[in-house]
Amino acid sequence: MPGNISSVSVPTKVHEGQKPGTSGLRKAVKVFTQEHYTENFIQSIFEALGDRLTGCTLVVGGDGRYYGKEAVAKIIKIAAANGVGKLIVGQNGILSTPAVSAIIRKYKTLGGILLTASHNPGGPDADFGIKFNCENGGPAPDAVTNKIYDITTTLKSYKIASGINVDISKIQSTNIEVDGRNFTVDVIDSVNDYVELMKSIFDFAALKKLIQGSTERSAFQVLINSMSGVTGPYVKRIFIDELGAAEANTVNIIPLEDFGGLHPDPNLTYAVDLVNTVKNGPYDLGAAFDGDGDRNMIIGKKAFFVNPSDSLAVIAANLDSIPYFKKTGVRGYARSMPTSGAVDRVAAATGVEFFEVPTGWKYFGNLMDAGRLSLCGEESFGTGSDHIREKDGVWACLAWLSIIAHSGKSVEEILQAHWTKYGRNFFTRYDYENCASDAANKMMLELEQHISNPSFKGTKLTNADKSYVVKHADNYAYKDPIDGSVAQKQGLRVLFEDGSRVIFRLSGTGSSGATIRLYVESYESNPTTYNEDPQKILAPLLNIALQLSKLQEHTGRNAPTVIT
Repeated sequence: MPGNISSVSVPTKVHEGQKPGTSGLRKAVKVFTQEHYTENFIQSIFEALGDRLTGCTLVVGGDGRYYGKEAVAKIIKIAAANGVGKLIVGQNGILSTPAVSAIIRKYKTLGGILLTASHNPGGPDADFGIKFNCENGGPAPDAVTNKIYDITTTLKSYKIASGINVDISKIQSTNIEVDGRNFTVDVIDSVNDYVELMKSIFDFAALKKLIQGSTERSAFQVLINSMSGVTGPYVKRIFIDELGAAEANTVNIIPLEDFGGLHPDPNLTYAVDLVNTVKNGPYDLGAAFDGDGDRNMIIGKKAFFVNPSDSLAVIAANLDSIPYFKKTGVRGYARSMPTSGAVDRVAAATGVEFFEVPTGWKYFGNLMDAGRLSLCGEESFGTGSDHIREKDGVWACLAWLSIIAHSGKSVEEILQAHWTKYGRNFFTRYDYENCASDAANKMMLELEQHISNPSFKGTKLTNADKSYVVKHADNYAYKDPIDGSVAQKQGLRVLFEDGSRVIFRLSGTGSSGATIRLYVESYESNPTTYNEDPQKILAPLLNIALQLSKLQEHTGRNAPTVIT
């Protein structure tokens, strides 16, 4: 490269619709590859950072999906032109979302740019995404994403140093003079910092003894599925190299640009191969992670399913199994509003402070930064703690293995003991993906008008032999107890007198159309019900929810795309 590279300003036009959702900007690849589209959004991120940008350090990496390497190259050139001092880039552009958060926090950078559409499919005809995380390692709050969006609506040019070409396939440090300033690109091992963090949290010696077996106990058989996403290198280093699992205990651990044609969403629908293999095999635990590594699914022997809401509650009830929490103490528990109230019961029983927040990991960050939150989760297969400011799939699996090693019980035995002590919050989520946006919005509008009528409170709704009396209904709003900010219209709630709940939300994680999410929950303290199929227990309430919303009438959908 030349000794001193000059940047240029490139005229551009505004691309409409560059408004980040709950997890950044997600669109189809063909949208991001439009002329100036990616450049505009990156420039807007940099301008939103203002004076802090000059000489700062930022982290860059993603889930390895299609268009990722091209996007990294653009970010390097635009960062150099905008006065960034250093970029820390994962080798081949690979960094899991939890790893980015860990690296931001470890090296105290100004933040990071993540190239991921999380659990959405990848490939030239699928999705891409760009997300900005702040200096605490967590997703940018609304104030920052709104500022980024405002800039996208008026942007007239972007800066770029086109003469820069850094080989991100090699671990190396490259120093370049750009416009008379020094600019550094450090390409790092994608895994090292994250593994170092995990080894400071968990007792790897105890986990290795569990996985390999001992004279007291036979080897604990795991099957770990990375779904051809970003966690592959992390799974290899941790489970094979550190804990001694056989290679045959891992599948799909090579990251692929199209995720091998898989839909990298760890649930019973899209991870059905894992479910069937565990169901018919000798495995004691199965785990799957999504494209960028922040989501997880845990199943026990014979594919005994652990609902993510229950997973959060079980981890909360067994934090003494994890060395990290013995050192830090337990500061608080939190869940997203649609997540079942199972963890609420653990908090009440243990006297630990509890918070309910809107969907979106950024809402947990303020609580963690204020020292009031240790463990949190979302029903959408997201679990995490204050070790970083993102949900963390591999961490959740290691947490479960720690509980198993500490208790000597199987996954199913742990759940049964938990229900015996706390009761069971039966919970399900129905996803209706890619609905017509107009129809979905009309359904939500009419439903909100109906439940907002004062006469709706006290209404008795009946299906089959079950009746539910409405206690409260609203469009959920949240006031942050730390900074006082308010998040409005976070989901339609119908709360019943017996504690049951029905919730409707439009998801902000898709790249096209609308996804309607229906959540249904009912608490049972009768032990004879604990092993019943949740769909059977919840059927009357589900039918009431569908009748109340007129979902089929509005969308034409007879069945959900995914049931959790």
